[in-house]
Formats: sequence, C-alpha cells, structure tokens
Amino acid sequence: MRAAPSCADSYATGTVATSPAVRPGGARGGTGPTIDDTGSVHVSDAMTAKTTTITGHGGDAIEAYLAHPEDGTYGGVVVIHHMPGYDDATKEIARKFAAHGYAAIVPNLYSREAPGASPDDAAAAARAQGGVPDERLVGDVAGAIEALRALPGANGKVATIGYCSGGRQSFLAAISLDLDAAVDCYGAFVVGTPPEGFPLAVTPLVDRVGDLSCPLLGLFGAEDQYPSPEQVAELEGALKAAGKPYDFHTYEGAGHAFFAVDRPSYRPEAAVDGWNRIWEFFGRHLAS
Repeated sequence: MRAAPSCADSYATGTVATSPAVRPGGARGGTGPTIDDTGSVHVSDAMTAKTTTITGHGGDAIEAYLAHPEDGTYGGVVVIHHMPGYDDATKEIARKFAAHGYAAIVPNLYSREAPGASPDDAAAAARAQGGVPDERLVGDVAGAIEALRALPGANGKVATIGYCSGGRQSFLAAISLDLDAAVDCYGAFVVGTPPEGFPLAVTPLVDRVGDLSCPLLGLFGAEDQYPSPEQVAELEGALKAAGKPYDFHTYEGAGHAFFAVDRPSYRPEAAVDGWNRIWEFFGRHLAS
C-alpha cells in the first residue's frame, strides 16, 4: 500500500516581498532591473526551466530539474527535495530561485528506486528501503554541483538548501563537500536519533561540525519537535565550539514545515522573514 507523504517532510513555496528596484538574487549582467526615462522600473526575469539528466553517485545517470536565468552571471543552488519526493512544489522552488537570479537544480534522489514513478510512489519505495543512504546523497549533490558549475553563466559559487529531511541532507552536504553556503530549514536529526518506527535509517551528524565547509543559515520553529529547540541549541553550541560561521533564527508560534503554504503548518510571517533571510544570505555568499 502506498504511504501518504509525511507533513514532517513538506517544504517551502512561500512568497517574499522585495523592492522592485533591488534585485535580491545572485545574477549579474542583463537580468537586473532597469529604470527608464519616465522612472518606470523594468525587470527581466526570463529563465529556462527543464528536466535534464546529471551524473550522480557512482556514475549513475539520474533525473534532475534545472532552472536558471537566460542571461547574466549567477551563483548556483542545489535544492534538496523533501521525503515526499521530487514533486511540483520542489520544482516551483527551483523556478523561484531562477526568478531571483540564481541557477537552481533539484536532483531526483529517488531516480534509482522508482524511475518515472509519481512522487508519492517513488517516496514510498524509498521509505521502504530506509531512505537515501548518506553516501549516495553526497554523490548526487556533488553531481548536481558539477552540473551547475558547467552552465555558461555560472560564477562558480554554489550552495545547498533543504527543508525537513532535506535540511539534514543540506547540512550533510556542507560537511562533506566544498560549498560556499548552506541553508538548513528545520532539518531533523542533525542532532538526536529518530524515534522507534521512523521510516528513515539516519544517524545524527552533530559530531562532524568541525568539517563544515561554509557559512550555515538555520531556520527553525519554536514549536517543532524534530528538531526541538533543545536540539537546535545543541547544534548551535557545537558550531560555536568549533568556531564555525552560522546564523540561526527560531520563530515563535511556528512548528515544523512553517514554509509550506499548502499545509496547516504554514506561518506567513515566519515564512516571509525566512525567505528574506535566505535572499540576504545567498546575496552575500553567492554573488559574483
């Protein structure tokens, strides 16, 4: 029987309010806003978005979704999908990044378990096997990074972002690969172990904070259980002890998946502020 997607593994498609005269993304060149003689602002957000194939862990060919500006130069973002899978919401996030001046790629982490299957069926097949092994995740993200850096407009700078299970995997990528920035949106089990019966075979990563290769932005809900505020505090303490650059924000009145606009967990104020922090963070670390 196909298992339903978990609310604990949905993630962001929230909106962000920005001034039309300031481009919040990483593009440089022809994609920025211009002001004509009448004072009117014109913004070019032309992009290319398509399904493609990249080389993942072990040399495997895996499916991926790629979106990038049509001109200018830009930093790259690997968007790591949530446990419910490689779905329309994830692809919308990739397009959102492209509209803000970044190249974004979403590797389909379930390409091997269920090629061509619906997101729900593919996620069920992956859960039945304990989820994506950490080593394979790192290899797939490395392949996605290589694909981003090969784009004609790439400036060579690359970050990862993930929500829920993808938040843990974004942290995993940042302690395993050479990145310019990473964002962990309420990633479960960076600290702590899963409860009995949890479908993913994952282990904590906090003992590897010394390997963090880049600045880390963490966005969390004060009412979340995985990660709990205590677990976030433990991770923050470990980062401080290791002397690693990080910026954590915890939102009162928000629980898990507060970015998810299609779920009761959505908290607009927290999501909008979170997106603004993401744009500012990537603007600092991925700009040319």
